[in-house]
Amino acid sequence: MNDAVIDPASTEQDHPEWYINRDLSLLQFNLRVLEQAMDERHPLMERLNFLLIFSSNMDEFFEIRVAGLQNQLQTGTGQPGPDGLLPGEVLRRISETAHEAVTRQYHILNDILLPALATEGVNFLRREYWTPEQEAWVKRYFRDQIYPVLTPIALDPAHPFPRLVNKSLNFIVPLDGKDAFGRKTGLAIVPAPRSLPRIIRMPDDICIDGNDNFVFLSSMIHAHVSDLFPGMKATGCYQFRVTRNADLEVDEDVDDLALALKGELLLRRYGDEVRLEVADNCPRHLIDYLLRKFELGEEDLYEVNGPVNLARMFTDVRRPRLRYPPFTPKVPARIKSAESLFDVIRQGDILLHHPFESFTPVVNFLAEAARDPKVLAIKQTLYRTGTDSEILDHLETAARNGKEVTVVIELRARFDEESNIEGARRLQEAGAIVVYGIVGYKTHAKMILVVRREQDGIRRYAHLGTGNYHTKTTKVYTDYGLLTANEGLCQDVHKIFLELTGMGKAARLKQLMHSPFTLHSGLLELIAAETEAARAGQPARIIAKFNALTEPQIMRALYTASQAGVQIDLIVRGMCCLRPGIPGVSDNIRVRSIIGRFLEHTRIYYFLNGGDEKVYLSSADWMERNLVNRVETCFPITDPKLRKRVIREGLEYYLEDNAQAWTLSADGSYRRLSAAAEDTPAIAQSLLLEALT
Repeated sequence: MNDAVIDPASTEQDHPEWYINRDLSLLQFNLRVLEQAMDERHPLMERLNFLLIFSSNMDEFFEIRVAGLQNQLQTGTGQPGPDGLLPGEVLRRISETAHEAVTRQYHILNDILLPALATEGVNFLRREYWTPEQEAWVKRYFRDQIYPVLTPIALDPAHPFPRLVNKSLNFIVPLDGKDAFGRKTGLAIVPAPRSLPRIIRMPDDICIDGNDNFVFLSSMIHAHVSDLFPGMKATGCYQFRVTRNADLEVDEDVDDLALALKGELLLRRYGDEVRLEVADNCPRHLIDYLLRKFELGEEDLYEVNGPVNLARMFTDVRRPRLRYPPFTPKVPARIKSAESLFDVIRQGDILLHHPFESFTPVVNFLAEAARDPKVLAIKQTLYRTGTDSEILDHLETAARNGKEVTVVIELRARFDEESNIEGARRLQEAGAIVVYGIVGYKTHAKMILVVRREQDGIRRYAHLGTGNYHTKTTKVYTDYGLLTANEGLCQDVHKIFLELTGMGKAARLKQLMHSPFTLHSGLLELIAAETEAARAGQPARIIAKFNALTEPQIMRALYTASQAGVQIDLIVRGMCCLRPGIPGVSDNIRVRSIIGRFLEHTRIYYFLNGGDEKVYLSSADWMERNLVNRVETCFPITDPKLRKRVIREGLEYYLEDNAQAWTLSADGSYRRLSAAAEDTPAIAQSLLLEALT
């Protein structure tokens, strides 16, 4: 064992080789998502969806992470992280890996998934395979539905190269001949309006043998692009799209954050260019022309063998067997037939494990509070809700019914800013008090507090969760929620709301830990306690499940714990900058990632604590932003039965998974686990579906 014990608060003893770069780690997560498209345990359309999710993930990766690195490189502001890599080297490695991944993605699409779908009667038809009847239908569809909304832009001194929207589908079209004004421009750009679907289902009467036939919008435009230029001939038509920097920068000193954000949202569509995707049949001189226009280099170019906007390929196929079988989330028996949720919650905490257990009780909790004459006040945090939200409906109803409704809306939830601004407007019009949290700190905590006047006085009820109040994501994200009337927890929640809406010193909480005040230090203390137990020869154990691990002091504390002999299992869905298995440093740390049908989103912290086990649920990952720069909550599970449930369902099932688990090696690579021939595959999410639904 290494004698040089690490001080968690010090950086002097750090070794860059002990850490993995966070951006390269995030890219590795996206590669694990891509590999799900090759997993035959998933139904065929779900495999296609994983391929498209990879595209969507990579879009955001370039819009935020690559854009940030390029900005650091251009301004000379980049500083190495714990891994010691500078932005230029990180960008070089990203480009190398991303190019390989995109090549693999289109190979999987063209050579594996599309042929497999065709054998199932699901066809994405290329132009050369259209029947005469299908050609005639495409011509009519183009004339009636597409042609009227297209705006071709000829490139000449009066029509300079247009400013194209982030990630929009466009075509570069070389032209022969002169137009009505005698102009011979040679080139035109045709943007595809976002109002048009990217995939169109052909009518059943022109399909063969009951097949589902789809045609790409790009194919329709290719086939009839010359119709846009009467008297001229289009000698080619090539897809391209540009990805732009989509991160928002808002001055925290503005008078009206919502108004400032609205302005920034318009600018997001036209940020600096970071990536160019072009169809691989595009002539080189046109590619060079586009690179010059966007001021991009060869390393930013991605030539693709297929549609350049795969993230828009999601479509409905009327073949249930090609999808996951549907399931009905369970409603706990305690509340299934209860007249009042408040009566049930008073009798004991209710733990909900989504999506296996329904999110409906949380919605009903708000609905009942909105109409209950005994309810005096409702307070809630909102990070992501969606535009069509039952949660917002009930909060509006409560406000109109005369309840004191206070909502803390985080306007800066990335890519949800617009819907959150709209939600704030709705609530304000209904009479709710809406605040935007604390300047400089995103409010990421998930909390509802209901204040009710009962016979024995004022009583508080709370909901605390690991995930967002978004009824759609609760069907596909794994998360926990706790409904409680525990006086200590509810009082703590009340104090946090006072922090968020008022001013004063940090609240002294009884049971909750919260960022940016006590969660970081509390985690370090809990890790240190296990470390001391191991040094004293006592059993010591840490298990934690979350989305990302990047915070340096936490990683150093875990290295110290490992050196002391603490057995540590980390279930990290995405980024993990810690290297397990380094001799003398992290021998006792194991890291695994689970990728499956549902997006793993629960945050669970377990500490053996000398046999008196401590289990916490939280909204926070182990990242700097969560532990230092956000408002987060971390709440204990005090009921012994519920604590055992969390350990079994949320941790042990995932540690037993030998089919959808990937293990992280000391060299930074991930290896997919597979059950031995004599063993039964154990899939955590499937086991939970069997156990809870």
